[in-house]
Amino acid sequence: RVLGHLPYGDAPRDALIAVPSELTVSPCLLRPEVVADLQRLLAAASGDPAVAGQLRALSCQRPLAYQQSVFCRPGLNLAVAGRAISVAPSGHSEHATGYALDFAVRPANGCPDAEACMAATPAFKWLAANAPKYGFEMSFPAGNTQNVKWEPWHWRWVGATAAAPGA
Repeated sequence: RVLGHLPYGDAPRDALIAVPSELTVSPCLLRPEVVADLQRLLAAASGDPAVAGQLRALSCQRPLAYQQSVFCRPGLNLAVAGRAISVAPSGHSEHATGYALDFAVRPANGCPDAEACMAATPAFKWLAANAPKYGFEMSFPAGNTQNVKWEPWHWRWVGATAAAPGA
């Protein structure tokens, strides 16, 4: 482990496919088995009048080089250990695997406390109650044993059945 984060390698580019643009906020790549369950999850979420299209994929597979730029971005005036509470160092992000993604709730309404604001939305409540049916689990719930900041938007695909390859 590095600062609480487990090691992960880059998913091979040819093992990833584009997530359909109507499901994303920005272009996104994931493993095909994840995309299939993500499509089912977002279709079910859109069928709930309280959620109705507010839930989208935001940040999916991140190559190691990109993750390094996220971890080292200017303006993050924290020591390395402080940064690692909320951003994984390169080589230690689930995003590299092609099995993890961040969900966005739109509209975001400019809320200054991302965690609390997302957790208060009907879309997040739907996700928390229903995502496991589609093979997704929250990677960093409050009080997680990795000591990583609670991220209600960050989920990994583990498969909906024991036969699924999972993350």
